[in-house]
Amino acid sequence: MSCDEIVKRDQHVVMPTYGQRQLVLVRGEGVRVWDLDGKCYLDFLSGLGVNSLGHCHPKVVEAIRKQAGILIHVSNLYYNTPQIELAERLSLLFGDGLCFFCNSGTEAVEGAIKLAMKIREGRSGFVSMLNSFHGRTAGALTATGQEKYRQGFGLLSNFSYVPLNDLDAVRDVVNDQTAGVIVEPIQGEGGVYPATQDFLRGLRTLADQTGVVLIFDEVQCGMGRTCKLFCFEHYGVKPDVVCLAKALAGGFPMGAFIATRDKGACLTRGAHASTFGGTPLACAASLACLDVLCAEGFLDRAARVGERIVSRITGFGKAHGGIREIRGKGLMLGVELEKPVAQKVAIECRERGLLLNAIGDHTVRLLPPLVLSEEAADEGCDIMESALLDALQ
Repeated sequence: MSCDEIVKRDQHVVMPTYGQRQLVLVRGEGVRVWDLDGKCYLDFLSGLGVNSLGHCHPKVVEAIRKQAGILIHVSNLYYNTPQIELAERLSLLFGDGLCFFCNSGTEAVEGAIKLAMKIREGRSGFVSMLNSFHGRTAGALTATGQEKYRQGFGLLSNFSYVPLNDLDAVRDVVNDQTAGVIVEPIQGEGGVYPATQDFLRGLRTLADQTGVVLIFDEVQCGMGRTCKLFCFEHYGVKPDVVCLAKALAGGFPMGAFIATRDKGACLTRGAHASTFGGTPLACAASLACLDVLCAEGFLDRAARVGERIVSRITGFGKAHGGIREIRGKGLMLGVELEKPVAQKVAIECRERGLLLNAIGDHTVRLLPPLVLSEEAADEGCDIMESALLDALQ
């Protein structure tokens, strides 16, 4: 079957929310994927940060296969041991917290919002950052500080939006109706903009002083993406609640939010639920993923590869021009271009066998798998260099 035939089938039965897509991908292994025609691509996008261990990592695959033959799903009317084991592990890594399991980042954010309102009974106001992205359902979309995503939807009205890294602006809008503040330590969809240490420390102090709940959305920047398990570890600032998803189960759909023990206990029986949250299959995949991420030296090696990519891009930026800034941490990078050619760079890279994406007109985003080797990193950087040169002509 040809690509055109598949596109026609898709257009006939699938809602057109994603527009025209460029490839039909049929197989993945490690840091590479293959399309319908057998062409191989180096994947620097990782399913938008989901495939942090690359495609079909053998330990994750084996965990899924094994668990699928034992027990796939039970409702949360019953206990299941993979869920308890995963909660114990995440609680320890977070630092004595309570976990709630769901299926996506959006659900994790929705749950964190509900938790904050439960903690701050009678208060429903929130502060989020301009240029942020927190999800697509009503509460998470309201939290998203980008009007282009909210336009056309009648959403909640209890959010104030302030610039990232402007602590005074946050102080100005926090009042006796504020339940929580939500922030991405590194804004992902907004262009890979990191929060400053002073800002996050200031938010922690403000939360301690006022009692508002501090929520970190680490759906994209967490689970090793910045080469520490939690992004907040870079800052030495622990939130009251952290939202996780994407890479949490190595490619299997899963989300969670973890709260400090005192705050998590406020979600009492019946206050929140998820039919598929914490299913044995997803938890088994997540446990296998954590085994890899937490193995001695794994994230340190990934950090060195990230430094190599930054060095390479900095080098050809100086040689050829066209690059204004490189932002991010670890293997979560945004390359801001001087000219509005990001989309063209992404297309040129794809034609040469490298997958990445453009965020707007000026920024190219890189989210390569954490298992990326130095040789594959160099291969990707070589492609980026030639693509940038063509795009700038």
